Amino acid sequence: MTDLSTSPARTSRALDALAAVIAEFNAARPLETSISVALGALRQSLEAHECSLWLHTADGLVRTWAAGEAQAAEASVAAALASGDEMDGVRAVAVTGGDRHVGALVVRLGRAMQGEEAMLLTAVANLLAPELAHAERSRQLEVEVAARTAEIDRERRFTEKIIDSLPLGLYVIDREYRVQAWNRKRETGMQGVSRDEALGRVIFDILSRQPVEMLRREFDEVFATGRIQEYQMESSATGSARTYRITKIPMRLGDSAVTHVITIGEDVTEWREGQHRYAQAEKLAAIGTLAAGVMHEINNPLATIAACGDGLGYRLEDLQKKGADVNKDLFDYIEIIENEVVRCKQIVDQLLDFSRPKQLAKSRVDLNDVVEKTLFLMKHHGGFKKLTLVKELDPALPVVPLGNAEQLVQVLMALMINATDANDGQGTITVRTRTGPTPTDGAIVEVSDTGHGIARPELSKIFEPFYTTKAPGRGTGLGLAICYGIVQDHRGRIEVDSVVGKGSTFRVLLPTIEW
Repeated sequence: MTDLSTSPARTSRALDALAAVIAEFNAARPLETSISVALGALRQSLEAHECSLWLHTADGLVRTWAAGEAQAAEASVAAALASGDEMDGVRAVAVTGGDRHVGALVVRLGRAMQGEEAMLLTAVANLLAPELAHAERSRQLEVEVAARTAEIDRERRFTEKIIDSLPLGLYVIDREYRVQAWNRKRETGMQGVSRDEALGRVIFDILSRQPVEMLRREFDEVFATGRIQEYQMESSATGSARTYRITKIPMRLGDSAVTHVITIGEDVTEWREGQHRYAQAEKLAAIGTLAAGVMHEINNPLATIAACGDGLGYRLEDLQKKGADVNKDLFDYIEIIENEVVRCKQIVDQLLDFSRPKQLAKSRVDLNDVVEKTLFLMKHHGGFKKLTLVKELDPALPVVPLGNAEQLVQVLMALMINATDANDGQGTITVRTRTGPTPTDGAIVEVSDTGHGIARPELSKIFEPFYTTKAPGRGTGLGLAICYGIVQDHRGRIEVDSVVGKGSTFRVLLPTIEW
């Protein structure tokens, strides 16, 4: 039990110690320093073996600051707090912050505690309480701030990862035209400017290949109107012509005016070519439908013209047999009429094949065999004999499971005839087969020539019916259109690469899986 007797000397020491503690906490020094000084003063005043400050944590009572040797056990401190009396030589006073216990002020004496000493212990605990409560709130705030900062950092890095993973070039500028964001695609793009090098710089210094005034007008229009701007541009910076879709998006940090502009650049070359191919396919389908509708209407007048031509020929022969002087030119004119009628009927028949391809039986086809059959037929072509033939056939080429060899021979023969005409009687034709990268393009056959090539504006038109680059009288312009239809009927594709003055390569890609 506490001895409530008083001693002037002990009372004086207690008051001196209390004054020292109060002065220490008023000195506005770091909390750890003030607590250490206060515990030292308390120990000296009480002549205690140990004075310590314990804090409540998730793991229980933890001894945090102390003066003197540490011997008090956690169980003894907890018991002393619970009983409000000395336990195992340990005296503990709760340090209360607000409505809960923050910790305990603990002393270990080798004797009974006097009344003024108990009051000193309680007074010091009361002085410590607001300091510890404030410190605890500060630590909690620091933990919350640190957790929120870590969360914001994770969100920022996640957002950056998303932006960096986009297959688009993206950057952001502010109203000073300075770069505030620059994604990975911009780093690896055709100009290859690193993020560290781009951030903070004026965009006009980085995109030096583009006119400054034009760029400035584009940005200023977004800043002024707040509307998204989108347009396409052509560039050959990579060595080949590419098409890019540029989108400028207004960005606001608040409810005020536009503060930033986000610029996105997307390579849409393949998409644009796909749109052209789709438009071409629609055009071919429309022409095919039209051709099917007028086919018989054309055949009927052609048959009438042919019959009239035959009748005129017979009439002139009869007159000649009767001794009449018939001008030879008349027979020439009739022959021209007959030849032109035959030519028109051939065009009509080809157009019929194009508009309504014959649904021939399909079976397994070896493209190498198709090439050999086509070359056997081509050896009788006069112009083909004068050219150098290079044949590169892949012996491991997979078969086409659903194909018609007769139609594929027709395709290759049309491509080889075109290559022969493009070479003008000299040069090289290369016929190559190879395995494709995927089962949908599993078997590939290419016909290359070293001729005059095809100009880029004409490449998108060569598969259109009646379009031809040959001289008048040398082609109807239906050969490639028919090839296109046959390859499509085989669920394949036909492509062309050409360089003016160096030659062309036509490529037929066929599936090696059943469809």
